[in-house]
Parts: sequence; structure tokens; C-alpha cells
Amino acid sequence: MIEKTLITTHGKLRVNIPSQLNEVTLGQMMALQDASDLGDLDAISILSGVPVPDLQSVRDAGDFMQFADTVLALSHQIKYLYNSDEIPKSITVKIDGEPVKLDVIRNLSVEPAGAFMAARDVIADEIADHIKIYGDENWQDYFNPSLTACCKVLAYYFYCRVTGNKYDEYAAAAFTETIKQLRVTEALPIA
Repeated sequence: MIEKTLITTHGKLRVNIPSQLNEVTLGQMMALQDASDLGDLDAISILSGVPVPDLQSVRDAGDFMQFADTVLALSHQIKYLYNSDEIPKSITVKIDGEPVKLDVIRNLSVEPAGAFMAARDVIADEIADHIKIYGDENWQDYFNPSLTACCKVLAYYFYCRVTGNKYDEYAAAAFTETIKQLRVTEALPIA
């Protein structure tokens, strides 16, 4: 983490942003990917949790240079996760603030049929969108699913195992908010 206290027009502002990809959550990375016309302050806000208006009150814009370099480095690291073969053996998911350790299984066919069908639909939609934009020639060579799709697939598959509840499509879809708290370095290779 990079931690810096900045002087603002109204006092001081403490800003912490991740300096390594394993400190970034899936939700933060999704917000970075989904934001159109993302400026430096927007990216710093997403990574730090500090609202943009608070960042805009910083007196010296040069104070953000260290953060900007870190954001750029993080953006370069994310592309390697799509091709990572290092799948974690376990993850920890927090439910109501309580950590739940979950072993990652490689045979996802043991999950409920509803989870399989929902995930299949998400993946099929992603592929169809990719082909619509880029064409179907060699689509497998260039296809990378969106982080939103990865989050949905993980929510469908992990919902029952983490909560102990029976599969419910709506509850599993809402479970994406929990999945967004996973580190992107865990979530993306699994997805």
C-alpha cells in the first residue's frame, strides 16, 4: 500500500492505494474497467475509496504523481492475470464480517445445475458480444471475458459452498457483492 497525507484547502487528507495487484479487489478492478473516460483522480478514488471531490481539494496536483505511476503499473499487471495458470488452492470470503475459508475445487461440474446453467449463459453472452464486435475468425485466440462476467460466474459457483444455502439464482446473483471483495489475483485465475 502507498499511504500519503496530502494538504487540502480544508486541512489534511490521508490517501491509501494498493501498490501491488494482490492488494486490489475484484470490485475495484471492475470499477476501473467499467468507467468510461477514466481520469487520474477517478482511478485514485476507486483504488483509495476517497471521493473525487475530496481529492479535488488537494492543493498541489504534483502530489498525485506517485499515485498515477502506481495506477499505471497496476493496469499493466492485470493483463497477465487472464493467462495465469496459478489457481489458488483456497480463498477466504467474508460473510457478515466473518471469514469463511473455501477450498477451490477444479471440477466445477459438482456444483448445482442452476449454477452451471447460469454461468453457461453468462459465458455464452460474453462470447456472442465478442464475436459481434470482433468477428468470429480466431475469436478463441483473443477472447477475454469481462471482469463483470468473471464475478457473476464466481458468485454462481461459490454461493452454495460459502453460504451453505440451497441454490437460488437471485441470491447467487446478489452474492456478486461479496465476490467483489476477493483479491483480483485470486478471483480472476479461478474464473
